[in-house]
Amino acid sequence: MALVRLQKVLADAGIASRRGSEELITAGRVSVDGKQITELGTKVDPEKSQVEVDGEPISRSQSKVYLIFNKPAGVISTMSDPEGRPNLGDYFTNRNERLFHVGRLDRESEGLILLSNDGNLAHRATHPSYGMVKKYLVEVAGAYGRDEEKALLKGVELEDGLARALELTLLRSISPKHHWIEISIHEGRFHIVRRMFDALGAEVIRLIRTDFGPLSLGETAVGRWRVLGEVEIDNLFNVLELKR
Repeated sequence: MALVRLQKVLADAGIASRRGSEELITAGRVSVDGKQITELGTKVDPEKSQVEVDGEPISRSQSKVYLIFNKPAGVISTMSDPEGRPNLGDYFTNRNERLFHVGRLDRESEGLILLSNDGNLAHRATHPSYGMVKKYLVEVAGAYGRDEEKALLKGVELEDGLARALELTLLRSISPKHHWIEISIHEGRFHIVRRMFDALGAEVIRLIRTDFGPLSLGETAVGRWRVLGEVEIDNLFNVLELKR
């Protein structure tokens, strides 16, 4: 069998995402056939090599799972937290798989997070080249009209570069300075939506992600999760150009 990069073997086994697997390797937590590996270019035979993480052999026969979670505000996007803060892992204590989140939402944001033990899919879904479109409902305090809409669609300059909305829909204006807006973007820089509105002098009061690529929250209640259906998985794999 052809040799495969070690981080892909770890990701395929559901140990962590590709990026997370690279961090495990560089931290010296991975060994192959009894030898500690710290170089990212290392390739192994996934059928014959004995791969261990923290001294525990990895399992290569784990079935893949894909879950949608409706994250409440106040929950951090990690599977555990040494400070005891509410985190994603608190909601999946009855799952046996080693899940990791695909992308993240900041602590006060709400909505759709995809979780899986499929490292290859996680790697592609968060890679900029695939441009997964994210859709948000945003409650905004501040002026919003045609000028602000044009600015967001054209792109606003942030400290780390231009940020542009793909689509914008004004859903409701409660007052001249209180609005609900639907916005779609394709990137995932830190606090990107909040910073875009802040650049226009508006404050995001509430931020809810409703869509991630072809996936939608649907009727999933806040704080609840569901398993993706076969059609949803097929659509996701098609967008990411993956084979099941």
